[in-house]
Amino acid sequence: MTILGLHRRVGGLAILGCLLLVAWPAMADEAAAATSTITAADTVWVLLGAALVMLMTPGLAFFYGGLVRKKNILSILMQCFMVMCLISLQWVFVGYTLSFGPNLAGIIGKFDWMGLHGVGMEASVYAPKIPHTAFVIFQMMFAVITPGLIIGAFAERMRFPAFCMFCLLWATLVYDPVAHWVWGQGGFLGMIGGAGAADFAGGIVVHINAGMAALAAAVFLGRRHGHPHHISPPHNLPLAILGAGLLWFGWFGFNAGSALACNGVAVNAFLCTHIAGAAAGLTWCILDWIKFGKPTTLGMITGAVAGLAAVTPGAGFVALSGAVWIGIIAAIVCWMCVVYVKSHFEYDDTLDAFGVHGVGGIWGSIAVGIWATKGVNADGVNGLLYGNPIQLWIQFKAVAIVAVYSFVVSWGLFKFVDAVVTLRVSHDEENIGLDLTQHREAGYTIID
Repeated sequence: MTILGLHRRVGGLAILGCLLLVAWPAMADEAAAATSTITAADTVWVLLGAALVMLMTPGLAFFYGGLVRKKNILSILMQCFMVMCLISLQWVFVGYTLSFGPNLAGIIGKFDWMGLHGVGMEASVYAPKIPHTAFVIFQMMFAVITPGLIIGAFAERMRFPAFCMFCLLWATLVYDPVAHWVWGQGGFLGMIGGAGAADFAGGIVVHINAGMAALAAAVFLGRRHGHPHHISPPHNLPLAILGAGLLWFGWFGFNAGSALACNGVAVNAFLCTHIAGAAAGLTWCILDWIKFGKPTTLGMITGAVAGLAAVTPGAGFVALSGAVWIGIIAAIVCWMCVVYVKSHFEYDDTLDAFGVHGVGGIWGSIAVGIWATKGVNADGVNGLLYGNPIQLWIQFKAVAIVAVYSFVVSWGLFKFVDAVVTLRVSHDEENIGLDLTQHREAGYTIID
């Protein structure tokens, strides 16, 4: 290299260095502007909420697992953990962009964020005080647990390959569109540029959606052999109680975390969540006491879950008094569905996924139109009792649309999966148990 060439390179580098020094303050200002709204407290709160919601899926596994017969406990645990793995990947590659991506006619998100392309540490349009990726992680856990709830309807009788196929298709064709309708920018049912249906943490998107799919599953698959006369009671209630406790604990992340900030709305959601669960658990216990002469542990934990599901859509919109009434009435309507409606129509909703989550979600979503108040959340809505009766009608419409869509499309998916891989286990496989026939494992015995 010549001396002249070396001088030119050094000179070029010097000029480039000067340009960078001049440009650096502007670049730094742009970076600061992009992240200036992000706060550490809010980010930590949302990440903690995501961790709590993630814990709910293993909690659901124990809750459901303790309620089935011992020959099927591992099949329940396997299904819950599989849905956590399967839907997490689906969410990253396509689920998030379909749910929250740039709006396409109010129906679905575009593919702009497929594979999380273009999603980074910048502030989210949905939550300006946290990184976009934190919002992705938080919403991922909702997408995971929702198909998990459906397991309670077809427990003890669905083949594992059919389960995997159904969950993947259902998340893509049912959960993602409904999430966009209600929560996405421009979704035709939601409060962001849409008709104004209020769903704080998933009464419509999660509980009604999963509950109606559960009803479709129970009707499509038919009853278990011997139901209802020769079905054993829950094989391990302590395990179910542990699961219920984990669900209750995780629900604070589910509801309070949905404030997407560490603020007063999150505090209100936390308090209302707990009180509604407590009110519903106590009410269900009293109803069992009156009906059967004894208070039951199963009744108390089932009631608590019903109350937690019912308060979910309104936790950040209603005051404490509204949460109490939502919990009490949720216990009454869900108890009547489980005790009377299910036996009258003779459908086999194994673990009452529809009776608790579906019915509880329907009631809670309608109740938002009654008790919601901007005194709790200035960005929310007023309901019937606060001078806005039209909100009750808006909630009714959203509930009806999602309920019908979820049931019809879920039914079609069950037919499709049944035609491709066969949905239900054989009579002999059901008698032996899904642990051995689907996974070659057993929960309480050693296989030689």
